[in-house]
Amino acid sequence: MNKYEMMFIVKSSNEESDVKKVADSVSKVAKDNKAKNIEMKELGLKKLAYPIKKEINGYYYLLTFEAEKETIVELDRKTSINENVIRHLIIRKEEE
Repeated sequence: MNKYEMMFIVKSSNEESDVKKVADSVSKVAKDNKAKNIEMKELGLKKLAYPIKKEINGYYYLLTFEAEKETIVELDRKTSINENVIRHLIIRKEEE
């Protein structure tokens, strides 16, 4: 298993309770696909560098976990079709 970090941005036009539900659903997708040591960190509401889908602010989240490649493919797919997530990026962390 490799270690990964995923940063994603949730639309700020949602209610705060809905934003938390979206973040939890992303974490649940990772957990359902056998990711381990899942840790989610809320980075808060920030102004975007440029408008994305007519949004100028977004809630940033950082998700760290260990997973296999199949999990990453499914997590990327599900996050891409989630209309409340305006951007996401998954990177593999280097071994220490």
